[in-house]
Amino acid sequence: MPIFTSLLSWLMKKRIHQIELFIKYPHDVQAEWFKKLIGTAASTEWGKKYDYASITTLQQFKERVPVSDYEKLKPYIDRLRKGEQNLLWNTDIKWFAKSSGTTSEKSKFIPVSNEAIEECHFKGGKDMLSIFFHNHPESNIFGGKGLAMGGSSTITEINNESYYTGDLSAILIQNLPMWMQLKKTPPQTIALMDEWESKIEKMAQVTSEHNVTSISGVPSWMLVLLKRILEITGKDNIIEVWPNLEVFFHGGVNFNPYREQFKRIIRSDRFSYMETYNASEGFFGIQDRTDHDDMLLMLDYGIFYEFLPVDQLDNEFPETVELQDVETEKNYALVISTNGGLWRYMIGDTVKFTSTDPYRIRITGRTKNFINAFGEELIIDNAEKALDVASKKCKAIITEYTAAPVYFNNNENAAHEWLIEFDTPPENLDFFTESFDNALKSLNSDYEAKRYKGMILRPPIIRAVPPKTFYNWMKKHDKLGGQHKVPRLSNDRKYVDEILEIIGRAPE
Repeated sequence: MPIFTSLLSWLMKKRIHQIELFIKYPHDVQAEWFKKLIGTAASTEWGKKYDYASITTLQQFKERVPVSDYEKLKPYIDRLRKGEQNLLWNTDIKWFAKSSGTTSEKSKFIPVSNEAIEECHFKGGKDMLSIFFHNHPESNIFGGKGLAMGGSSTITEINNESYYTGDLSAILIQNLPMWMQLKKTPPQTIALMDEWESKIEKMAQVTSEHNVTSISGVPSWMLVLLKRILEITGKDNIIEVWPNLEVFFHGGVNFNPYREQFKRIIRSDRFSYMETYNASEGFFGIQDRTDHDDMLLMLDYGIFYEFLPVDQLDNEFPETVELQDVETEKNYALVISTNGGLWRYMIGDTVKFTSTDPYRIRITGRTKNFINAFGEELIIDNAEKALDVASKKCKAIITEYTAAPVYFNNNENAAHEWLIEFDTPPENLDFFTESFDNALKSLNSDYEAKRYKGMILRPPIIRAVPPKTFYNWMKKHDKLGGQHKVPRLSNDRKYVDEILEIIGRAPE
């Protein structure tokens, strides 16, 4: 183990130096990747369609290749899943990461090349550890095992070739080198189970007996596992189960609504939380500072970035900006071209830059996950900051939430209806509502204008729903598992009305 740890330490220090280089020369690194991606894909069907061979400038690329979403690339992806190759990328695509669906499909299937696995996702995982060790040189997380919550996968045989579909986490687990598999828990047979409730039970039974030093996954589902482990072991907190536990590597959703719950069950002043921005489409960011929760934009993972100002989202020909032209505190939709064959692909996330030297970002929401029914332009970032303010004022802890508009009727003005599942409810829900409303006004001038004297929006309607409401709703829709997340904000009432029906309440 000392030799193994020494070798890892040397590799991690070497990688930190490389990270410092792309921090110093960000635009050069991105320009190199742009040329490499275009050159590599020139012989593909997509590359020939847009004559990549003759592209010499980014402006030519932007003029020829449209900004795409999943629906525009789906015909190519469908053909890839049937066994055709050399369509979007020049090496064989055998892996497809199953992601949450679109308006017309239950799921998206993101092509994952071997290059994307090695140069992007695995590199991001190694960098996550390198940065953690750089910030915590005394760490001994390799003295124990890492617990990772993986999804499930299926195999399809086409013309005697195997094609794999599953959660990104499952794809990565199946491609881990042997030495990494030995440092992980639970074993693959459990980690890749597809029946989520049985998997949670088996994971809790098996992992509680190991020396776990790090955990990684989506906060909402990790909480379910940790609470079950406490029930099984009869312990008061997780450190009693795993005394050497050091860090939670988390991503997938905003961590703030879950922070207090984790602090309650992981009672350690030495425990660290580290955010990552890892999606089916790529690995984009890592929290590189212990005293800030923004993330360093990772620039050498085979991804070329463009940024679309959110006020351009509805334009037929939207104008993206390059990395060197972004501004801090401005909302952008992320547009990527990747070594997995995604070209000018808008993944649906919005980000703000907190710094441009180096480039650091914070996720602010989704391009289609907001409320703008009355011109209020309420985004997830506003909602979660306001909920945090109200929770601290009222000493409340939120488990999950969702919200939707209430439209005008003959007697009352419009409103926003919030369904909130509390771990610790506020003593006075009216005061919580007032605090939340005031915080939203201070964060969003459009919301404040619509709330002026209640002329358009009356005060928010907040309903405290029973424990496990969201869990039961997701189970009903077969959406248990790491890739599935509670939809936070919506412009229609589909989710809210479904949940109200489950708990036996009439909608507004």
